[in-house]
Amino acid sequence: MKVAVIGAGAWGTALSIISARGGADVILWSYDGEYKHFDGVDMPQNIAVTPNMNEIGAADVWLVVTPAAFFRETMRKAAEFYNNQPLIICTKGAESATGDFMSEIIAAELPNVLDYGVLSGPQFAAEVAAGVPTGSTLAGTQRAIDAGRAVLNKLYIHPSDDVIGTEICGVGKNAVALICGYNSVAAAGENERALIFTRAWNEVMEIGLRSGAKMQSFLDLCGIGDLFLSATSATSRNFAGGMAIANGNPPAGTVEGIFALDGLIRRAESVGVDVPTLREMQKKLGLKK
Repeated sequence: MKVAVIGAGAWGTALSIISARGGADVILWSYDGEYKHFDGVDMPQNIAVTPNMNEIGAADVWLVVTPAAFFRETMRKAAEFYNNQPLIICTKGAESATGDFMSEIIAAELPNVLDYGVLSGPQFAAEVAAGVPTGSTLAGTQRAIDAGRAVLNKLYIHPSDDVIGTEICGVGKNAVALICGYNSVAAAGENERALIFTRAWNEVMEIGLRSGAKMQSFLDLCGIGDLFLSATSATSRNFAGGMAIANGNPPAGTVEGIFALDGLIRRAESVGVDVPTLREMQKKLGLKK
C-alpha cells in the first residue's frame, strides 16, 4: 500500500515512520522538502520526502497532518490531485478565523471526498517515532477506518462513527492543555488549577454535545486519554506554550491551543453555549482580540 502523508512536522513525520514500519510505501509531502528529525530514530528507506504535491495523487490513502492555520490553503492546493482515496484527518484544531473544524474544511475544499476519518488520541510524536505503544480513536466511514488500520497497523485503533465528537475532543484538549500550562504558573494553588481545568473541560463537552457529539467520545482515547496526556505534561507543546505565556515569554513553535481556544469560543456562540471559563482564560492568556 502507498500512503501520502501531507505535512512533515513532528506528527506528520512520526506517522510516516510508523506507516513505513508497518509495510507501507510513504510519500511525505513537505512544503520546503524538510522534515522533523527525531534523536535516535532512523528514517526508513521506504519514505520519500518531496515538496512536489503532484506526487500525492498516486497514493492509496491520504493522511493529512497540516497545522490548522494552513489546513484550508493546503487542501485547496491538494484538491486537483485527489483521486477518491480514503482521507484521514490527523490535525487536531479549529480554524481561528471561522471556527471551522478540519472536516468542515474538507467538505468545503474537497467536496468530492466520500470516505474520510478523523484520527485523534494520546500520543507524543517523539514516542510514536521511537515505537512506544499508543492508540487512537479513528472516527469515520468504514472504508476510511479500514484504510487507517491497514496503514497505521503499529497503533491500537479504536473505531468510531462520531466524527464531530472526535474532532471536538482534539480541539478541546489543545485549548485545555494551553489553559493548564498557563495555570501551572499563574494559579494560586492546586485547588484553583483543578477548578479551572474541570470547568473548562465541562464547557468543551457542552459545546460538543450541543453540536451532536456522543458522550462516549469524551471517555475514549480521543477524549480523556488525550486530555490526560496533554494537560498534565510540559512535554505537550500546548501545555508548554501556556507556561511560556504565563512567564511572559513567546510560546515556541506552532501552538494549536491558541487557535483552538478562539475556534471553540466561536463554535460556542454558534450553538448557543455559554463558556465563561474559556472566555476568561482567553483574556488572561492575552488572546482576546
